Amino acid sequence: MSGHSKWSQIKRQKGILDVKRGAAFTKLGNSISISVRDGGGTSDPESNFKLRLAIDKARQANMPKENIQRAIDKGMRKGLEGLVLENVTYEGFGPGGTALLIETITDNKQRTLGTLRGLLDKRGGRIGSAGAVSFMFNAMGLINILKDGKSLDDALLIAADSGAEDVEDGGDFFEIYTKPEELNLVKTKLISAGVKVQDAELFRKANTVVNISNKDQAQKIFALLELLEDSDDVHKVYSNFDIDQSILNTL
Repeated sequence: MSGHSKWSQIKRQKGILDVKRGAAFTKLGNSISISVRDGGGTSDPESNFKLRLAIDKARQANMPKENIQRAIDKGMRKGLEGLVLENVTYEGFGPGGTALLIETITDNKQRTLGTLRGLLDKRGGRIGSAGAVSFMFNAMGLINILKDGKSLDDALLIAADSGAEDVEDGGDFFEIYTKPEELNLVKTKLISAGVKVQDAELFRKANTVVNISNKDQAQKIFALLELLEDSDDVHKVYSNFDIDQSILNTL
């Protein structure tokens, strides 16, 4: 269990919010807007799966309906507003030689690059060139399901019946991995089988990990991830670290 699971666990343990409420709504709104644009202007979540995922995330954060609708409208008429949002992924390295994929939604790539370079330099990381670490991650779908007394074997059987690729123990949840294009299908099958789905998203899963063997390095990694996630333009951050549970429990 690496990167995503470990960072999610530590945030839950320490009560760390992903971002402040106002900033969260801005990020969620941008995600909705760009999902509309990338879907060819389709504002119907039933026929635009990326938009459905973005709206589901917004609803989980209790984003008001009017904010969601404004974000959809913005995505449909972005040219009229003179604001062009882009999905841009930057690559870099964190403490201990860990790899970082930083997905952003930005209207100014140079500003975002400068901001990220400064944050990484501040916390013992560095920006990398295109292709520096992306090969270390596979595009996947990720579905978190509530455990509800299930064992890992139970989750594996449920996942296999639903056409999933893999299952990992994510602490509070079981993490079910799918092919990206089958995320919605597997999610629908799980719900039909009575499984309680917490959330679902498109994801980058590390195919190789860096073992972090001491508390100091772990703290530096978490401090960097928190700083990156607080940045206005950052949408998601992926890393490939692996930290022993005994160290995680001391943080």
